[in-house]
Amino acid sequence: MDAPTLTRRRTAVPQVPDDPAGRDLLARFYRALGDPTRLALLSFCAEAERTGSDCVERAGLSQGRVSAHLACLVSCGLVSVRRSGRFAYYRVSDPRVAELVALASGLVADHAASIAACTKVRPPA
Repeated sequence: MDAPTLTRRRTAVPQVPDDPAGRDLLARFYRALGDPTRLALLSFCAEAERTGSDCVERAGLSQGRVSAHLACLVSCGLVSVRRSGRFAYYRVSDPRVAELVALASGLVADHAASIAACTKVRPPA
């Protein structure tokens, strides 16, 4: 008789670049995601295309601060901007960005106590 086949959860092997420049680039990507306001804006712009005014209202910050966060997300290629007249419309540029944020949210939920207790990574000021 054959032994029963066990189904195992396959885990992806992280594809971290071997070269320092590649690792720096990957770390910069995570730093772009490492701000609570930018994460909130990413989530908001993943739902639908949003105007800059929508983003300011949602974030509850000044227009200048929200613009700086959106500029970072656009510059990193995480959000795209479409201009129409005097308005700018923002949306997540790649659906994998939203998937990544959702995956990370699940991981954080599973490890919230450990992450909150971590003394090696400081919370944002």
